[in-house]
Amino acid sequence: MKLVCAQTHLNSHLSLVSRAVSSRPTHPVLANVLLKADQSTQRVILSAFDLSLGIQTSFPAQVEESGVLTLPAKLLSDIISRLPDGDVTIESDAEGNHVTTLTSASGRYQVRGMGAEEFPELPKIEEGEQTHLVADALVDGLRGSLFAASADETKQVLTGVHVSLQPDGLEFAATDGHRLAVVKTIEEDAKSESEPQLDVTVPAKALQELMKMLDRQNGNAVDVRFDQGQVVFEWADQRLTSRLLEGQYPNYRQLVPRQFTHQLTIDRRLFLSSLERISVLADQKNNIVKVHLDQAAQQLTLSVDAQDVGSGREAIPAQISGEGMEIAFNVRYLLDGLKAINTAEVQMQLNTSTSPVILSPLGSLKMTYLVMPVQVRS
Repeated sequence: MKLVCAQTHLNSHLSLVSRAVSSRPTHPVLANVLLKADQSTQRVILSAFDLSLGIQTSFPAQVEESGVLTLPAKLLSDIISRLPDGDVTIESDAEGNHVTTLTSASGRYQVRGMGAEEFPELPKIEEGEQTHLVADALVDGLRGSLFAASADETKQVLTGVHVSLQPDGLEFAATDGHRLAVVKTIEEDAKSESEPQLDVTVPAKALQELMKMLDRQNGNAVDVRFDQGQVVFEWADQRLTSRLLEGQYPNYRQLVPRQFTHQLTIDRRLFLSSLERISVLADQKNNIVKVHLDQAAQQLTLSVDAQDVGSGREAIPAQISGEGMEIAFNVRYLLDGLKAINTAEVQMQLNTSTSPVILSPLGSLKMTYLVMPVQVRS
């Protein structure tokens, strides 16, 4: 193999695929990145795969001789990222001892790799369902739901985001048992030829990488294929594959109340900044913040009383309907939800101090964020 490529191209694509390199590989080759040079297309394809998440990307290069090899991902990234701007020549010897020479304006490095035949192939889905989605809609859905997925590995199915295709768009849902985020993205292009029943739970880690990758795109269509065990997202010159999580996802739609006795509309930034200030004290004691709704004064009051440390109180104007009441929350859950919402105003709907509370943006995105209140013993 012999090729010449730009250091900036190689570096950015290496850092992209390195996210799928296993930190604790079960086989030595999984700590490597697969590099394939194709003389006919004058492109280089990079792949990494930890047997659950796979990332593949390609970029143009001057390929003088086709070939395929694997090199240690971390060592290669560390060398390439420190090389000066300009061309890098990658050349592997024909002796079969897997030594690759990297040459740049500053010098030469030799890296020992492993045979490409040991590298597992990234999953391909020949049969199964297929649909096309708009990248922006996917990013919106992920940004509004990913944060609510569980980090508890014992509840495997809750460590992912449930994605389902509806007739008018996609629905994303994530819950950790204490809160639930549901986002519906309305898009014209969601309808596919065979109307596939997309109803899968994808690990949050894979979707976080997908969101980072799609953030760089501009309205590209993403081709999604899935079967019983895998999902493949493909667009432009990039591809992400992930295993699916097994198990029945909770019926989250039945958790959302249909009617409410209290409703308030509040400026999102005011609410968020007040919560951030008062959370300094809440962090000292259980993360709990009390919220008092005062219909007569049309204001919402936040208060924290951290014994032996101090107390805090903030009042914010709000449009409130329903009698006054006091309710308590884990301040982190409120902060996470308000950060995921990007509208100027937020609507809060509730019934009692112990029943689920719904936060939703006033405006474009169709998002429902359900938070369970905390019961405080007086």
